[in-house]
Amino acid sequence: MRHSPTPFPIVLSLSKHVTRKRPSTSSGRTEQGERGEDGFTLVELMVVIVIIGLLATIVAINVLPSGDKARIEKAKADIAQIEGGLELYKLQNLSYPTTAQGINALVTAPAGLADPSRYQRGGYLKKLPNDPWGKPYLYAAPGQHGEADVWTFGADGKEGGEGIDADIGNWQ
Repeated sequence: MRHSPTPFPIVLSLSKHVTRKRPSTSSGRTEQGERGEDGFTLVELMVVIVIIGLLATIVAINVLPSGDKARIEKAKADIAQIEGGLELYKLQNLSYPTTAQGINALVTAPAGLADPSRYQRGGYLKKLPNDPWGKPYLYAAPGQHGEADVWTFGADGKEGGEGIDADIGNWQ
């Protein structure tokens, strides 16, 4: 009578290696020394898996906040780029775009320019970035903090907040 193959030959093979003991010599010692085991016990493997899990958790806790810091730094860099475009716009057009014209005036010439020939061909920015949370940057001219304010409300999209939810603006 022929036996069908075991459905899990790898598992059975592994279990033999995990718990198999070497035969001891007449002195009670094994060929490998005092330990007397060929592989690792299931308990030892579980301890190693738990330790690896704890280490992965510690790494994740320390690495994930750096993503938040990167978003904040990207927002600051975007605002600096927009602010540079606004300064060029002001140099050539003698004033900042109005709040109604918005920062879109840095990409396409707004209607109602006093002298459209002063507007730089191709605009002052190739395109306007969204903030790192996918929302458009806000703009006011005159601003509450200077001649022109550019800002984002942070991750929560609401005024105020702390940490990643804090407002980020060109006046900070």
